[in-house]
Amino acid sequence: MVQFRLGFDSVATEKEKEEIFMRLLHEKERQESGYYNLPYEAKALQDSLAYMQYNGEMLKDLTHLVIIGIGGSSLGLKAIDTMLYHLPHRNNIAVKFLEHTDPLKIQKSLTNIQLHTTLFIVISKSGMTIETTSLMKYCIDRYNLLESRAKKHLLVITDNDSPLQRWAKQNEIYNISIQSNIGGRFSVLSAVGILPLMLLGYKVDMILQGAKILQDSFIARKEEHILTKALFMANNHHTLPINILFSYSSSFQDFNLWYVQLWGESLGKIDKDSKKIGLTPISLIGSIDQHSFLQLILEGKQDKTITFLGINQEEYNGLVIPDIQIQGLESTDFVNNISFAKLLTAQKLATMRVLQDEGLPIDCIQLDILDEEHVGCLIMYYELLTSAVGCIFGIQTYNQPAVERGKKLLHAMLHN
Repeated sequence: MVQFRLGFDSVATEKEKEEIFMRLLHEKERQESGYYNLPYEAKALQDSLAYMQYNGEMLKDLTHLVIIGIGGSSLGLKAIDTMLYHLPHRNNIAVKFLEHTDPLKIQKSLTNIQLHTTLFIVISKSGMTIETTSLMKYCIDRYNLLESRAKKHLLVITDNDSPLQRWAKQNEIYNISIQSNIGGRFSVLSAVGILPLMLLGYKVDMILQGAKILQDSFIARKEEHILTKALFMANNHHTLPINILFSYSSSFQDFNLWYVQLWGESLGKIDKDSKKIGLTPISLIGSIDQHSFLQLILEGKQDKTITFLGINQEEYNGLVIPDIQIQGLESTDFVNNISFAKLLTAQKLATMRVLQDEGLPIDCIQLDILDEEHVGCLIMYYELLTSAVGCIFGIQTYNQPAVERGKKLLHAMLHN
């Protein structure tokens, strides 16, 4: 179970919530984004199983996955793997991400990579993303991936009939397609995330089930907190333009980065009145960032909302702080004999209380346990929340025209 608790007062009316809910339904029906359908479709599961069956002999020796992709093509997968890495059924396969063109990072990521035990997965909607294409070319050259015996170690996931898919077919590279109306940052529940996660041994059907449960509940009007929160954030964007996700577990480190891209790239737009609009996402990890950014939240400008994300730590009480007294440090003995999990929970609650006392708007999400179903629910929650805010802003939530402008300028700078 995932618990959602709003800790701020909202003046959202039933009429406002109904209006936004109907806009989302119409958006779903018009297929403005295909992410709404992913929890209900079997395509990603079927495509992934077909790939694994066809390449079973090669995959049984797999020790490394190299994911070649950037932004939405990698962040969602990385987020889910980091959240679920502790599960005992995860396969002993290392995952390396080639995401950008830093030569030092490229060399480090490919250290100890042996072709016969590695699968390179290229993920890109078109293949025209310069980072992805450049990194793919480098790996093709370094590992001779277009040689007949090596081709089975290369997989392409892309839009149907994209330039990248056409290239893959011409070169007899195994490829899997996704629908073109599924944007990269909303694609993690497609084959983009499902296939690598299946290779890693996760129960991907339960990830989809968790997302389906949350969306079904939302459609049944049992998750009104999503609409209330979206209206609060959108209606207060002038005075509260910064949204902080304060996650109390290192397991959420990469999920926070996924949220930053989803929120920032979806909501930073020019609205129907030709005005620039947006909400700025900030990623924090507790309790680490209590010793850095919390000072700014408390005594800096009060222009922020804060969402606390945590886990029911009763499930993780195994590690206990020893009852050791150290001379001169007796003031720290009050935590002796309690679990690290209990300490982390107390730190979160104390921080929440301090922020509430300052009158800052906060809310809280808590997962009973960090498993596939709960993670699927969490992913869908943030996707629906993002879509709801986009509807209120009256923007094109699923495009990224400013990013495309940067790509064109890069081409002009480097094109001879």
